[in-house]
Formats: sequence, C-alpha cells, structure tokens
Amino acid sequence: MPESISSFIRAFACAIVCGAAAVAHATDLPQQRLAPGGVARIALGASPEAPHASFNGVPVLVLRDGAQWTALVGIALSAAPGPASVKVLRGDGVTTALPFQIKPFHYAEQRLKVAPGQVDLSADDLARYERERAHLAEVTATFSDTLPASLRLRQPTPGPRSSSFGLRRVFNGQSRNPHSGMDIAAAQGTPVSAPAAGRVIDTGNYFFNGNTVWLDHGAGLLTMYCHLSTIDVKVGDEVAAGALIGAVGATGRATGPHLHWAVSLNRAMVDPALFLAPP
Repeated sequence: MPESISSFIRAFACAIVCGAAAVAHATDLPQQRLAPGGVARIALGASPEAPHASFNGVPVLVLRDGAQWTALVGIALSAAPGPASVKVLRGDGVTTALPFQIKPFHYAEQRLKVAPGQVDLSADDLARYERERAHLAEVTATFSDTLPASLRLRQPTPGPRSSSFGLRRVFNGQSRNPHSGMDIAAAQGTPVSAPAAGRVIDTGNYFFNGNTVWLDHGAGLLTMYCHLSTIDVKVGDEVAAGALIGAVGATGRATGPHLHWAVSLNRAMVDPALFLAPP
C-alpha cells in the first residue's frame, strides 16, 4: 500500500472510536464562511460510524453534530472562488463527493511606501526563510488522532486587534501575501495563554515570526503564536486551556510588541475570529 494512502488511513484510524464520543452543538462550532480564509461546515449525514473526509487530498476534521456527522473544512486564502467538493469515504467502502461553493470575499488592502531594503530580502535572509518554510510545512501537516477538546477558542492575550486576518499589504507597488493571522496589540511581556487544550508541537525563533509556539488541538486544528518575548513551554508539553505558553514581544520582523495569532485547519490558515465565542 502506498505510504500516502496508509498515512491517510492511519490519520483517521481513531475517528470511529474518538469521533463517536465527541458530540458538537451548533453553538460550539466555528462560524461558517464559505470563502478563502474561511471554514465550511459540511453535513455528512447520519451513519453508525464516523465517515472519513478529505479536501484537496488532505484529511479534515469530522465530528458528530447532533444526529449526524459534520466535516469542518479550512479554506486556504489562496483558494479560487468557485465550485469545490469534499470527498467522503464511508464504512461500506463507497466514496462520494459533496459539493459546495467557495464565494468571493473582500479583505482590506493597505498600500505602503518603505525603504527598498525593508521589502527585498538579502541572499542570506532568503536562504534562511526558505529553510524555515520547509520546516513549517511539516509542522502544519500535523494531524493527530485526538479530536479537539473545544472548537470555541479564547483570545490568547487581552487587547484590541491591530491588524485583521486577510489584510493584503502592497509595499512600493509590490503585493505581498495576505495577512494569515490576527494581530493583537498588547504591551511587552503581557502573558499569552493557550486558547484551548493542546500539545506543543513546535517552538523556535524564525526570521519573520520571531519566537514562536505551535499547539496541536487535534484532528488538524493547530494554532500559532508569534513575536513572543519569551517561550514558556517545550515541544511535547500538554497544556490546558488558559495555561501560560509565553509572553508578548517584538521578535522577528515586527515593528513593535504585539501577538500574531494564527489558526490552521487541515493545513489552511483560516480567520481566528471564526473560532472566538460571540461577545
């Protein structure tokens, strides 16, 4: 059996055992936004066993929602609006495709003029960035057997949003990738806590992100915390909701102290605001 297929099956091996015990209510699920950077809630129907679901070849989170199963699908910011589908493999071995529509969504744009050296990376910095990008691709591919303890996340540090998800910056006429997280303005040293229970899967100091922590909450739901002044956890730590993981800082490419908080669902960066409890 090819490794890619066996990995896919292993990733879902406990869905029947773990998923059957996990019952979600509509108020516990993230908000739906059928757009790039959003989350699709796909009804899979009722069945005695948890179906396996994937989107663009990547396993997605499946949980029991009342009397039926629901797939939660992260839609990448780079996704083109238009038709899409989730592949569903049921216990009888039959695979079906459930269609949905990705709709356009307008995120803000900011045009800035800066010194050329602040836009273009040196050869050394570019080489470092490429090495780090390859490593972080492995981190974001994490898919653990355990389902998330909660799909409603707490804001990890107090403060107003200083830059919203999806903001596209244009430096000197050169467009950059849209902002893939939520920036929260907070003073240097402000505690940063886990928004839900999880396991630390990566820490390090990165060129753009500075001191960074990644948490795995289960079944492809990951969160990332960047520009930290201190890191108070290590890889392998199990943390409870509200546990201290670090402190706000300005490490990496940051103009001042703040927390960059990102949420990844099935390897797609999605808007963290969709997971926050309504005010």
